[in-house]
Amino acid sequence: MHTHLCSTKCRFKTSTPSSILKGAPDFCSVYVISKGRISSVRSAARRAPHASPLQRQIETLNDENGSEYDTPSCRRLSFKSNRVSPKPIGLQSESMNKIQSGRRSGTIGRLSMDFAEHDSDISFVSSDRPSSVRSSSVFYDHVECARNGRTSTSSDHSWGSTYMKPKFTEPCSPDQLFSEESSRTSLSSLQHNEEVEADVRRLRLELKQTMEMYSNACKEALTAQQKLLELHNWRIEEEKKLEDARVNQEAAEEIAEKEKEKSKAAKETAEMAKRLARLETKRRANVEGKYLKEAEEMRKALKNLQETDKRYRKYTLEEIEKATNEFSEAQKIGEGGYGPVYKCYLDHTAVAVKVLRAGSAQGETQFQQELNILGTIRHPNMVLLVGACPEEGVLIYEYMENGSLEDCLFGKKEEMMSWELRFEIAAEIATGLLFLHQTKPEPLVHRDLKPANILLDHNYVSKISDVGLARLLPAAVAENETQCRMTAAAGTFCYIDPEYQQTGMLGVKSDVYSLGIVILQLLTGRPAMGLAHQVEQSIQKETFAQILDPSVPNWPLTEALSLANLALQCAQLSRKDRPDLATVLLPQLQILRDFARHHHQQPPQEQEVLSEPNSQHSGSPSTPSPSSTPTEDQPIQDNTT
Repeated sequence: MHTHLCSTKCRFKTSTPSSILKGAPDFCSVYVISKGRISSVRSAARRAPHASPLQRQIETLNDENGSEYDTPSCRRLSFKSNRVSPKPIGLQSESMNKIQSGRRSGTIGRLSMDFAEHDSDISFVSSDRPSSVRSSSVFYDHVECARNGRTSTSSDHSWGSTYMKPKFTEPCSPDQLFSEESSRTSLSSLQHNEEVEADVRRLRLELKQTMEMYSNACKEALTAQQKLLELHNWRIEEEKKLEDARVNQEAAEEIAEKEKEKSKAAKETAEMAKRLARLETKRRANVEGKYLKEAEEMRKALKNLQETDKRYRKYTLEEIEKATNEFSEAQKIGEGGYGPVYKCYLDHTAVAVKVLRAGSAQGETQFQQELNILGTIRHPNMVLLVGACPEEGVLIYEYMENGSLEDCLFGKKEEMMSWELRFEIAAEIATGLLFLHQTKPEPLVHRDLKPANILLDHNYVSKISDVGLARLLPAAVAENETQCRMTAAAGTFCYIDPEYQQTGMLGVKSDVYSLGIVILQLLTGRPAMGLAHQVEQSIQKETFAQILDPSVPNWPLTEALSLANLALQCAQLSRKDRPDLATVLLPQLQILRDFARHHHQQPPQEQEVLSEPNSQHSGSPSTPSPSSTPTEDQPIQDNTT
């Protein structure tokens, strides 16, 4: 049995919730409700007894009320009191109701606490309403029974009161008194019934409000629980987002740290590059300063040399005209690059006179260049400058009886050169070039080496001529970078260095390319156009013997093939792939020259025996290794190197 108490809105104000908790039976569950919420709960300690205590309390109350108001003493007391202090009937009834309400408060309170024990579970909020209504109806039935008992008591009391009311007019009969008392009793009962009904309606309304409040509280609790679950899920999501953000932040910090390291490394690299650039700039500035200083010193040295140490003799125009018979066509032996060439005798010496063509500005430059170079150098493989007439642009060389190498190779002379002589000429040309490259204080690059500029004396000793296009290289460039940039390429097609022609970068290996083409012409006797490709194809196809000059008998194929391979290395398109003249090319050419000399000194019978085994080879490259003895050119090589 469950009892619901409202400590703030309870009708019976005579006892507090604590006194109710103390007075409630132990088989009742007591709920104390304050401000619409359950403040405390006391559960039932045992089950309710089978006999209803409410019924016994009501019967006991009726018996007490009946016996109390039916005694003669009570009647006399009320009669006396009415006589002493006459009051209206309504006031007497109100006073009696107040007295009886004190007695009924405990009974009604206990009735309300014993009300509907089986419905004391709070689940009635969500259950069907009829259960609550039935519980309320049982409660109201008990209350009605109690009211009936009190009604009878009040009737007796009212009757007693009426009976004791004084009458000062005339005495009444007992029937009249009884009828008056009955009417008063019925009126009092009606009033009490209305009060009870009003109390019941008010209690029903309060109970309904309490149930609604509890239902709202449960709904709020469910809503709060749902919100709590949503907040929990939101918290989990936010924690996950926070964790992801933390991981992303750590990754971003790590990436930023790596970027900082990269930036630091890049800055260090940039600083290092700047330092290296400054050092390189400083080094280049030093090299350029040194070059300018050396160039200035060289110009001064050349100027002093021209003024003080002229190794050629100056001739007047009259002397030259007399020797050439006024430049007679009968004495004309050829046409040079910038003018005709005449043969004559000066001081009882056969000479070749080269006359500058009138109006040629480039010829004047070449004339002055050749005069300055050949006038200051002497070498067995360089044409000797006998004299000159600078005012008229006339150069006088020693006369070369066998003409140029071009005349001998391409059949302008009846006598053909042997392969021994060709090996000699190749070594002599390389020796003359090395002399130019090692000239002090500045090296020289010929830039126009070709068979037409290689002259042969009466002993077929080759000498380099026409150095008018020769270029002085700065010493620092020649030693360190081996090349310098020219504004325009100069030379003859098919003999000029391809890299120099494309880039304008001039170096000592530009002459090495021209030397390679000349050596291939010495072997084949063919024009220079596409000659390197033809020889290379013949070697690959093992037909090298067929490309050799057919006018020369008994070619030593092994040595000729070795010389051809050297020439092909010299004719490489890239300068870096060409061999060095002093350390690689010239030593190999000297070995081949010594082999040719040794072969030339043997009797003809031994030469035939030696040539037969060599003719059996198909042309595989090999290098002869005969021990070379010092020759007349050896001291020159030692001097130049």
